[in-house]
Amino acid sequence: MIHKAGFVNIIGNPNVGKSTLMNALVGEKLSIITPKAQTTRHRILGIVNDENHQIVFSDTPGIIKPAYELQSSMMDFVKSAFEDADILIYMVEVVEKELKNEAFFNRIIHSEIPIILLLNKIDKSSQDEVEEKIEYWNTKVPNADVFVISALEGFNVSQVFEKIKELLPEGPAFYPKDQLTDKPERFFVNEKIREKILIHYKKEIPYSVEVETEEFIEEENIVRIRSIIMVERETQKGIIIGHKGTAIKRVGAEARKDLEKFFEKKVFIELFVKVNKNWRSDKIQLKRFGYNQK
Repeated sequence: MIHKAGFVNIIGNPNVGKSTLMNALVGEKLSIITPKAQTTRHRILGIVNDENHQIVFSDTPGIIKPAYELQSSMMDFVKSAFEDADILIYMVEVVEKELKNEAFFNRIIHSEIPIILLLNKIDKSSQDEVEEKIEYWNTKVPNADVFVISALEGFNVSQVFEKIKELLPEGPAFYPKDQLTDKPERFFVNEKIREKILIHYKKEIPYSVEVETEEFIEEENIVRIRSIIMVERETQKGIIIGHKGTAIKRVGAEARKDLEKFFEKKVFIELFVKVNKNWRSDKIQLKRFGYNQK
């Protein structure tokens, strides 16, 4: 039998449902999901295997115009997704009419690789609106196969998956067949803690936070974790901790529950907060946290 393998990279504006789609296609919650924009900061791979296929899905940050060094590094992950894609998934909401970065959009419409354009969240629109948008995007991106989906409800996701398998190039697997992702366990610990911060804190706080796991010890029946929540200012430290530590305790308790499902064993987690001034604009710090890879 012929074996097919390739990178299928998902791009689009913030909050269009890229992470929800990635998790639905992979069948595991690898990417964190919140209602806030810029939830995804890294490029995260999710690997799907069967006997004759290996599909390496790639979730990327939402496309924005960078305002500081961290956001520039996030857009570098998006650029890399263009460079190694065998199939590019361009995801939009039904209400959208453009990508926020014109240069990226030009790369899409002039791409020589297969493009799949997904109109997401169709459950929020009427049939007439959906048909109008299908016609609009067929004209705007004529080189794309257009699908209407609801990533959250799973509508049409299996049809998209079959189209991906059809378009994949022939070739050997890039990763071992039992591998699910390219990220280590500590990465998912950091992301799960950050997800809870995005959910429970407002305004600038979630965007001023980075999480670093200093200790990850996996025993037979328990995983012991010690993680540091980095903030940029002393005032933010107090907000993260909350009155008598109630806020940070809630983050830890909710993260622990999710991580116990992820690791399928008991988790003991300790959280600490440290001030790391202006880390979002510090290239050395960003490299330490896994940004600025080039």
